[in-house]
Amino acid sequence: MKNVFEKMGFFILNNRKVTMALVFLLILLSLQGAQYIEMASGTETQVSKDSQLYKDYDHLFLKTFSTDSIILMVEGNDVGTRAIMKAADLLEQQVLIVPGVTTVSSPASIIKQINYAESGRLKIPDSDREIREMMERYPEYFKNLVIDKTHALIIIQIEGDSTNQQQEDMINNIELALEGAEFPPGYKLTLTGKPSLMLDIQSEMGTSMGTLLGIAGILMVVVLLLVFRNVRWGLLPLPVVLLGVLFTFGVMGYLGVPMTMVSMAAFPVLIGIGIDYSIQFHNRMEEEIRAGKTSSQALVSTVKNTAPAVLIALVMTALGFISLFTSVVPMIQDFGKLLLIGVIMCYISSLFFGLITLYSFDWISRKNPYGLFMKKLKKSKADDSEDHGLESDSKNSEYSGYGSISVTGEREPGIIEKILRKITGLTLKYSTLVLIFALFTCCAGLYVDQSIPIQTDTNSFIPQDMPSLINYKNMQNILSGSGDHLNVILRVKDTSDPELLRWIDEFCRHEVENRGHVHSASSIVDLVKERNSGIIPETSEEIQAIYDEIPASQKQQYIEGGQLLHIDLDIGNAMADLEVAGIKELRDIILQDIQWLQPPPGVSVTVTGNSVVIIDMLAGLTTGRSQMTLLGVFLVFVGLLVVYRNIVKALSPIIPMLVVIGWSGLVMEGLRIAYNPMTAVMGALILGVGSEYAILMMERYFEEKNAGMSPVEAIFQASSTTGTALIASGATTVFGFAALIFSPFPMISNFGLVTVIDVLLALVVTFVIFPPLIVLMDSQGGKKPGILEKIGVFMKNLRAKYSVT
Repeated sequence: MKNVFEKMGFFILNNRKVTMALVFLLILLSLQGAQYIEMASGTETQVSKDSQLYKDYDHLFLKTFSTDSIILMVEGNDVGTRAIMKAADLLEQQVLIVPGVTTVSSPASIIKQINYAESGRLKIPDSDREIREMMERYPEYFKNLVIDKTHALIIIQIEGDSTNQQQEDMINNIELALEGAEFPPGYKLTLTGKPSLMLDIQSEMGTSMGTLLGIAGILMVVVLLLVFRNVRWGLLPLPVVLLGVLFTFGVMGYLGVPMTMVSMAAFPVLIGIGIDYSIQFHNRMEEEIRAGKTSSQALVSTVKNTAPAVLIALVMTALGFISLFTSVVPMIQDFGKLLLIGVIMCYISSLFFGLITLYSFDWISRKNPYGLFMKKLKKSKADDSEDHGLESDSKNSEYSGYGSISVTGEREPGIIEKILRKITGLTLKYSTLVLIFALFTCCAGLYVDQSIPIQTDTNSFIPQDMPSLINYKNMQNILSGSGDHLNVILRVKDTSDPELLRWIDEFCRHEVENRGHVHSASSIVDLVKERNSGIIPETSEEIQAIYDEIPASQKQQYIEGGQLLHIDLDIGNAMADLEVAGIKELRDIILQDIQWLQPPPGVSVTVTGNSVVIIDMLAGLTTGRSQMTLLGVFLVFVGLLVVYRNIVKALSPIIPMLVVIGWSGLVMEGLRIAYNPMTAVMGALILGVGSEYAILMMERYFEEKNAGMSPVEAIFQASSTTGTALIASGATTVFGFAALIFSPFPMISNFGLVTVIDVLLALVVTFVIFPPLIVLMDSQGGKKPGILEKIGVFMKNLRAKYSVT
């Protein structure tokens, strides 16, 4: 493999100008592709479009019966005045012509209908007194729209299957109409509702992503200045990885991967992961130059020795991320796609753009007249020092700032290298104790993980101080029926069958009376009974005649054609109160009630709704997280086995990551953090990120061992050389993930906090667990066979003993 990469190194060296031209072209294409990225937050991000659940909810309910509501809340001294009613009436007339708006319900329209019935005039009365008298005579007509003397609502219903863009256009048009409605001064007008809330969430997601990337960039600069000081141009890895992120944006746009609440967190993650590649290349090339090689030799040697190791780490990281594709939740699959694309783009950016830029900087520094003068001056001083009995290595003179030079001409190890060597010595000395401790705490974490709760209130995923969320919660508190719902869809032969309507009436009454969490039930039966003195007609003809009288705007949410009917069950704030298990139990009870009450022959019943979609999504996330993690472990193990064809090399990076996965359970339990769509993928993410550290450490260990060192000497050398770069890359990864903590979305902030701790734990196991583990597994002192080899010999002897015929 190294021969192939050596040829690649020469190719990069000999085609620098062409390569940089291609990089510039990719930048232009990526900027164009990024414009195609779409924000997504609908049902398609929660459940697969191929699933029956999606078909029931999206096709059977949303596209047939659902109507979203945009609510205008009017607050002031007195909402029952003629001025308010005139303004509401004007607003209603302007809003009704907006494309996508189906109906508008306001106190003004009721006042006009009452006035028309009493006086024959379809207009707002001329005095406040007349309006107040009408409201006092018919309080039942206003109970859902006039909350009290100072609060009123105007409900604007829109088509339930409207796209995000269509909803945004409708809200913009409604806001324009609101400006021309001439509400009196001093009244507070608040536009809210689910469509308004979702658009604000998407806007906040876009703003938040830009902020997170900015914070991640600032934190990266700080950490690179602090821990990556042993090289020149220590900030170079940051623009290299940002270029990889830009390439990711472009590919994401061209492939149609949407931006969701989950995938927006992928970019700080990518910065944290991708900068590792750039740091590893950068560190190795500087190490080669310090060894006395020219820029060209250093570039080729870096590609030959480091590119394969980093590529293997990338492949194993990618295999860990591939397990995310097994999730039943589309936005987790998109998260996996984004991470997979991103690590590849960051590797390409580091290999080509990063190394060529580093080569160019070194070449310029060598040709710089000032630099040549300073080099000659230092060489002259070094010659003078030799006259006094001191030796100097002129090759390393320009690196005197990166470590002191000993009298033998060798660079003294820095403080980080000394600390790492000391840690390695201690872990090897107490290897048995360290490994036993890791085993028991890992098992404890895996056990605790099973009892970590699931966060089900989706409103808690978004910023709690967001004005639109506060307005939405206020609206839910004052408007009945604005909470969670279960939607019962009936497929029937005849929607006007009296027996069917009587069954619906009985079923609705039974659920409200016997199921405490069902607050109300509404159906076409309510509208029929209103127009027939509170009873259901005896014949289909009478029912059909009433259907013909009901306005289409009222009938649309309960009946479609002659074969579909809808029953709406209001279950209040069940998502927050009952959680996943409770809502699933409520759904199952309702299904049992349907079987017990036995609908008329030929009627099929489907229970769906947004609550059902969310609980199935959360259940899929949480119940499938262990399977995702195990699949990721298996894929990485098989990948390592295929690459190395060596059981030791395949297992040694896996075991430390299993320890971190176990410890992660202890962290979440200790911090009282519940599982959500983000933290549910932690196992796969830890495996993908953390295995890279162990693989890079292992690669350097075997490189030094193949050069003639003993296992103990090799692990000391690997810890003090590659370990220094791992500290730098690990610190940048931690700071990249730390940017997520500043997200206004609690779901992402918690994910960032847990991830930062887990990456730190991955570094800990790399320097504490991995050294004694690799020495134990590879060999047990000098030429003695390793533990796995001993097991293999034992099994071979056992088979030979019992295979005698």
